[in-house]
Amino acid sequence: MIEEKLTRLDAAPSQIMIGMEATSRYHENLYHELEQQGYQMCLLHPGQTHQYHQQQGLRAKTDRLDAVTIARVLLSGEARVGYLPGEQVATYRELVRLHAQLSEESARYQNQIQILVVVLFPELSQIFADPCLPSALAVLKAYPDAQAVAQAGVEAVYQVLRAVPAAHFGRPTAKKLVAAAQASIGSGHALTRRVSSLQILCDQLEHTQANLKRREEELEQLITTDPATKGLQQMPELGPKTVAVLRAELGEVDRFARTDQAVAYAGMDIEIKESGKWKGKAKLSKRGSGLLRQMLYLAAIRCIHQEDSAFGAYYHHLVERGLKKMSAVMAVMRKMVAVTTHLMKTGEDYDPSKVWVGTTS
Repeated sequence: MIEEKLTRLDAAPSQIMIGMEATSRYHENLYHELEQQGYQMCLLHPGQTHQYHQQQGLRAKTDRLDAVTIARVLLSGEARVGYLPGEQVATYRELVRLHAQLSEESARYQNQIQILVVVLFPELSQIFADPCLPSALAVLKAYPDAQAVAQAGVEAVYQVLRAVPAAHFGRPTAKKLVAAAQASIGSGHALTRRVSSLQILCDQLEHTQANLKRREEELEQLITTDPATKGLQQMPELGPKTVAVLRAELGEVDRFARTDQAVAYAGMDIEIKESGKWKGKAKLSKRGSGLLRQMLYLAAIRCIHQEDSAFGAYYHHLVERGLKKMSAVMAVMRKMVAVTTHLMKTGEDYDPSKVWVGTTS
């Protein structure tokens, strides 16, 4: 259908410009296919077309109106071409974003397990500080409530604990579990369904954690074979996951002519709104990747407590000069973007003295 409409234009592909919105992965195949056929392609950020749509005073939203808006953006000459990552950055993004999704699922399963344990075997927390540890999960999968543990007895529970690889719990722990189960105050309400739910959640958590481990191994392998991350790996403030997120979400940094462009791309630039005598509060634009800002924030908070951190020294310097603590954290985050962008672009080694003049390498 698309090819038929393009043929009707009676023009060479090189003379035709096609615009489309970046919609997760849905645009990818069509974009590459048309690009290979020689068409001029322009990938637009949905926020850009939405803003133009509002400027035109349009309230309705249909596929036809969206297509007209994209055409008008292209004709206006104001179109800002979107970024389409290369093979390596696309690989990073797939791994990093799936890892983030799996981490959220793992946290959700753990919360649900803890809630169910409170009613099925509330005394378990006296023996295991975390019911989602491998040994605790093994017990819950075999005997998911206090009554089942009490009926199983010490020897059966001990055999479950013993089967866990690298386990640190033995017969004394099994005795404590059985004694706690025999004196449990668990109500036993909706026992069958709750037991079933707990066993399913335990299986889901183990499966998710296994997938997380595989993704982490793949990311570490990708980082170690990527020359662009050499300088980032030398920074004590950044762990492997943070390095991977920076590489994935900033992408090919050669496209940034200045470091402040990278800062703006990360959504760390300051947005100020004023009208007449009214002045709004300055705040971050928060454009771009939320995951990137989250990892930068965690890295900035971590560096504050690191004695050997140049970024930590920079933070304390700003606070001593009177800057508010949160503003100083934001400044550290922006500095991290600037430094990591420079390191990825140049391939240089990390030099902490270049982060702040008060630091010695």
